[in-house]
Amino acid sequence: MWDLVGRLGGQMRVAGRAIIGWDMSAALALARALGLNLMVVAELLPDLEAVMVRRINEKIGNPDG
Repeated sequence: MWDLVGRLGGQMRVAGRAIIGWDMSAALALARALGLNLMVVAELLPDLEAVMVRRINEKIGNPDG
């Protein structure tokens, strides 16, 4: 799972100056290619995405994040 998360840096959705999430279609396709259990990925990835969005937007100083 952490390998997947580490590979999603290029799959971010951006609006203006804010990161709004990962491209989940690309994330699930990558998870499938990596041989991960898609049910587990579907359960865990949204929570990890929320943390990533919050942290990155805090780092770039975006008040909307």
